[in-house]
Amino acid sequence: MAGMLYICATPIGNLEDITLRTLRILKEVDLIAAEDTRNSIKLLNHFEIKTPMTSYHEFNKYDKAKLLVEKMLAGTNIALITDAGTPAISDPGEELVRQCLEAGVEVTSLPGPSAFVTALTISGQKTRRFCFEAFLPYDKKERAAVLEELKKETRTIIVYEAPHKLKKTLKDLYEALGDRSISLCRELTKKHEENYRTTLAGTIAFYEEQEPRGEFVLVIEGADRQAIREEEMQDVLSLSIPEHVEHYMNQGMDKKDAMKAVAKDRGIGKREVYQALLEE
Repeated sequence: MAGMLYICATPIGNLEDITLRTLRILKEVDLIAAEDTRNSIKLLNHFEIKTPMTSYHEFNKYDKAKLLVEKMLAGTNIALITDAGTPAISDPGEELVRQCLEAGVEVTSLPGPSAFVTALTISGQKTRRFCFEAFLPYDKKERAAVLEELKKETRTIIVYEAPHKLKKTLKDLYEALGDRSISLCRELTKKHEENYRTTLAGTIAFYEEQEPRGEFVLVIEGADRQAIREEEMQDVLSLSIPEHVEHYMNQGMDKKDAMKAVAKDRGIGKREVYQALLEE
């Protein structure tokens, strides 16, 4: 019989957060695929786990995934762990999962620690709807494109950032989103865990005086839906009536419905809209 892949969440700080099921599976599997074996050996030694390890990381994720899938097809059970938290989330593990499913290898996930969920729950921001962006792209054009998309994101936004890049990221977010409420979470689950809730402008001012330390999770207020609607309405009202009709037709409306929508937006009669189109 083929083996299977176990996605095993490991602690993001406090070792007591590992689950009993994860400890059992890490002991029972034939092999552990770890993002950094030098880091993971500390965890395994702490819990007296002797299972062999192999490296699986960003720089070998395609070729190594093929080898691991072959092992599982031959009957090997493998546990996947990352340096901290849940594998396959903003992590090379997603490639291994994809290849397993394509090859017919069974995959299961063992729930456990996740930095963005932990940060969200203590942030004080809205939690019903949220989007996880992980690390913003480093490429300038791609980064600008993502920030442009986030301007109208009404869900709570969650971003990861390293300490040496935090100041630039905060400034980029402020320039793109304006002064939003934000919760900066660091040292999660550790002795000096911190949730600093302020505004983007406040964080920029704070870190002009303080040097950022530790890995950060930024939990940012989403855009106000009504404000977006009002801004969009101002944009369309600046168009001529024919351009306004075309705007709605480009969104898939037929001409008759577009004319009705324009009349409603402008508070005028449909006849006036029709006349403007005739005069075009």
